[in-house]
Amino acid sequence: MPGSPLVGRAVRTLAAIAGTVSLATLGVAVLEGPVGVPNASILYLVAVVMSAMVAGTGAGLGTAIVSVLTYDLLFTAPALTLHITDTGEWLSLVLLSFVAITVGQLVAILRQRADEAHEREREAQDLYAVSRVLATRVSTEEALESIALILRDRAGLDRVWFGLGPMVGHERIVADTGAGPLPMSTSIAQLRRASEGSPGDWVIIHAPGLPRPQQTSTGLRHRVVIEAADGVVGSLWGVRERSAPHLGRSARRLLAASADQIGQALHQDRFASQAAQVRIAQEGDALKSALVESVSHDLRIPLASIRAAAGPLIDPTARLNPAQVRHAGTSIDREARRLDGLVAGLLDLGRIQSGTLQANREAVELREVLTRATARLADRVPGDIDATSIEIDLMETWVDADPLLLQQAIGNVIENAVRYTPQGTRVLVHATRSDEPPIIQLTVEDAGPGVSEEALPRLFDRFFRLVPPGSRRRPGSGIGLAVSRGFIEAMGGRITARRSELGGLAVDLFLPATVMPAHLALDD
Repeated sequence: MPGSPLVGRAVRTLAAIAGTVSLATLGVAVLEGPVGVPNASILYLVAVVMSAMVAGTGAGLGTAIVSVLTYDLLFTAPALTLHITDTGEWLSLVLLSFVAITVGQLVAILRQRADEAHEREREAQDLYAVSRVLATRVSTEEALESIALILRDRAGLDRVWFGLGPMVGHERIVADTGAGPLPMSTSIAQLRRASEGSPGDWVIIHAPGLPRPQQTSTGLRHRVVIEAADGVVGSLWGVRERSAPHLGRSARRLLAASADQIGQALHQDRFASQAAQVRIAQEGDALKSALVESVSHDLRIPLASIRAAAGPLIDPTARLNPAQVRHAGTSIDREARRLDGLVAGLLDLGRIQSGTLQANREAVELREVLTRATARLADRVPGDIDATSIEIDLMETWVDADPLLLQQAIGNVIENAVRYTPQGTRVLVHATRSDEPPIIQLTVEDAGPGVSEEALPRLFDRFFRLVPPGSRRRPGSGIGLAVSRGFIEAMGGRITARRSELGGLAVDLFLPATVMPAHLALDD
């Protein structure tokens, strides 16, 4: 029933008075009887202190009055009456009353302050739990599920849920500690905050046009408005049995502070989302600009070569011998393959960026893949590959990889070394093995001009190109190494760059090692 907390408090007070006075009376009787102490009334002060500590100010005051009456009735002459003939006894009782009441009040105040400090400490712990969830959140909406559980347990609610939206009837439920339909009623207990620092109080709000709820309803909904800088963004809801005690100051402060923190977190999320959209738009524009800048020159050169070679072939007045026709056809085919490689690189980069790239891994003999990769370089960088010495120092080594992706990744790395290495210098390819964990490190290094320390972290970025010393333009499209990194990572490996001991650049490819398949070992 609604008055049950008051009844419980009264019972606790009476029990404290009766228990402590009885124990003190027994002690006084022993001290003034068999022991022979002339006046042991001071023992009742202990009873007053204990009552005040256990049940508060009222119990201490009541114990003081009952103690004085009990001592007067039982231990002052004439006995079993409240009449006192000795003026010294009067003085003792007055002093006992004064000291007992004063000590009881002081102890009760100290107990109240200790209870308040304990309550504040618990509030701080509860708010820290909520703040920690918000501080470590990925998004506020995902954190609300954990916060709802905390508030349900710490605030003494039966169920807690969060609704987001400016209007109560149109809120979107994003977190709920219960199951089944939400409790409905025509009345809501809404927290009204009177002033800053005040926990506020509950105000019963009835929906207009609807009858007042029956008092037999099992639960009452409680609402705390969640506000941000730009207005109401949602509600913190809780339900509690109508027969349960009202939520205290501590619970109201916890709910109000949590709603404020959630409102600020939602406001920050909204700004972060807007900033991310702006950043994505800027990155998209930068990517488009980089794409156009990167591939426009590489597209124009092969297209111009194709048109120049095709011109005499379609000119009806031109008289070409078979050798000239073959030369023109070879030029067209070569430039078409260059265009095909550029488009393939862009498509590969698109698959990597979209996350749709799938690696079909199997046991691959690294030396065989490397041989195929270097064989294709003659078509991709004609004229340079013949003047550059590629030295391969590689024993029979097996890796767990996709053979096609691995061939493309290694080919891009070697092609990059060839493009940036002056004629007559070396490109060295070698591999080492590590057993814990089993990894093959394939290194491609050159004796070229190298890369500055500032440029090394950006070497695998999309469309990043360096200008070689003595050149006015940037060779390549800035796609090859980015594609290599995407392919290697898709196969469970990684790729890094560093300064080479030969004086140029060293690119390390770390690949999962494996063993020769059983059927191949049997064939041997």
